[in-house]
Formats: sequence, C-alpha cells, structure tokens
Amino acid sequence: MALMITDACINCDVCEPECPNGAISMGAEYYVIAPSRCTECVGHFDEPQCVAICPVECIPLNPEHVESREQLQAKYEGLEAEKRAAARV
Repeated sequence: MALMITDACINCDVCEPECPNGAISMGAEYYVIAPSRCTECVGHFDEPQCVAICPVECIPLNPEHVESREQLQAKYEGLEAEKRAAARV
C-alpha cells in the first residue's frame, strides 16, 4: 500500500526531505504523497521514514492504493531503473 498524508498535517516540512523516492510534495493545503512513487521505503529502509519522523502521526496507509510487499519492491526497482537511466543522459 502506498501511504497518504491526512489533513491533520501541520506542514512542518520534515517528511519531504526524508522520502528517498521523492514521493512527497507540497499540495494545495498540506503535503501529499504520490502513490506512483511511494514504496513505503521498501528497498531503502525497514520502515517508512515519513511515518517515523512525523510529529503528528498523520501518515496512514492509503486504502485506495493496496499493494503487496512484492509490488512495492517491483515499484522500487522501477524507480531505481528510472534514476539510473536519467543519470546516463
């Protein structure tokens, strides 16, 4: 499952730089997570770094984006392949 940020977000700016996939960005009112880039830190860390650092605990699993650990791993591998390809250009 990808994660999501709820409207309880206080825009403290700590989650965005912690995301190794660049999935977190400022939305219209508070930070948002791009499900296509969120791997719950699979491939990078043992736990989602945004969840670990969030002071208001506003980052739950996104029920609209259910994914298995294997799917998250495949997404991670795809994102890493994109990074490598971009670095060659």
